[in-house]
Amino acid sequence: MRLEPKMQDPLSRIRNFEEVSLGFTEEEAILEAKRCRLCGICVKGCPVNIDIPGFIKEIQEKNFRESIDIIRKYSVLPAVCGRVCPVENQCESQCIYNKKGEAINIGALERYVADLISEKPEISIDENGKSVGIVGSGPAGLTAAFELRKAGFTVTVYEALHKPGGVLRYGIPNFRLPDSIVDKEINYLLSMGVNFKLNFLVRKTIFLKELLNLHDGLLLATGAGLPGQLNIPGENGGQVFLANEFLTRMNLMHAYEFPKYHTPIRIPKKAVVIGGGNVAMDCARVARRLGAEVILAYRREEKDMPARRDERIHAKEEGVQFFTLTNPSEIILDEKGLVKGIKLEKMKIIGIDEKGRNKIEGTAQYFDVDCDMVIVAIGQRPNKIIQENSEGLVFDDHGLIKVDENLRSSNPKIWAAGDIVTGAATVILAMGEAKKASANMIKSLLN
Repeated sequence: MRLEPKMQDPLSRIRNFEEVSLGFTEEEAILEAKRCRLCGICVKGCPVNIDIPGFIKEIQEKNFRESIDIIRKYSVLPAVCGRVCPVENQCESQCIYNKKGEAINIGALERYVADLISEKPEISIDENGKSVGIVGSGPAGLTAAFELRKAGFTVTVYEALHKPGGVLRYGIPNFRLPDSIVDKEINYLLSMGVNFKLNFLVRKTIFLKELLNLHDGLLLATGAGLPGQLNIPGENGGQVFLANEFLTRMNLMHAYEFPKYHTPIRIPKKAVVIGGGNVAMDCARVARRLGAEVILAYRREEKDMPARRDERIHAKEEGVQFFTLTNPSEIILDEKGLVKGIKLEKMKIIGIDEKGRNKIEGTAQYFDVDCDMVIVAIGQRPNKIIQENSEGLVFDDHGLIKVDENLRSSNPKIWAAGDIVTGAATVILAMGEAKKASANMIKSLLN
């Protein structure tokens, strides 16, 4: 039988921002690892091609140091991926036990050894005399920094915010991914000699063409940080938050720790979150921890939600109410311009769309919900700041950089990876694309 790590009790955890999952004990990790037949089929589902049977075999034999060393040959973020990687759609979906619903708990095993072993393996680096710049310090940027530094490049990562980590730090709450874990992974890159320049916004601090003059090559990994909007009446009212602003204020600026941090946020009594992805779940669960009653409104059925199954379960356990087949049509404001409610339209299913989800349309049946905060979490796209400062680069209609099969842009000195290329996706997919881009940069710049 599949083992799951113990969790904080829901009634306790909605009163704190500490990590929900407590992780495996040594005994649990070994028991779960010993279920694995080491067939290796799971590797097909891993975007960074980790030797999964290799690291699990070492856990079976209590060789924890050897286990994490195997993982770190492929990934610079094992403690991160062990927490947030959607393993159920990737490596675990390939597991031979998956048909019985008892796939090996690969993510929890990866987290266990990553947390257990704090020392990092020393990597011998042969300097090659060339320099690369990476714009963005999210999962794609950090992965590229690791791969390029191993290959002997001088690596400088440029980050617009005052702390590195990108979406790992500002977009994922501490109860899912603690800042201390992000710091631990970044410290490894610092020990390798990777340079970080913070508060460094390309186009404001320096133009892209000037940055090109400082390096032999650039990799753009700026993500998709511009949130989608509803375009409905009342959206610009007070106490209407876009997901990115809400999560950045809570995660990066610690608004929930006022007055220790001087970045307060008005505490809602009742919040409505619009959306069905992981970001929407994060917003809803953060709002619950602020003490609010929370409704999550999604236009399709729950089975169509992009959010991970575990995140949906945790949100429900914590008291988030799901209103499915509902779509916002207006945010109702009071005489001061503050949120006092939201008008939702009932939707109906009319078929299946090209992605296999329910196809829906409105019914013209509406109902109002009283609330004093609305959080919009309906997807993200790239910020236009790169596009506005991109001589020689080509973008598509969605603001994504066009690249070739080697993830090289129309400028031969610039590559791109992560959400700036694919659109908003997962941490591990961004890492996989960054590994591919890095490999092609190494091949091109050293020949």
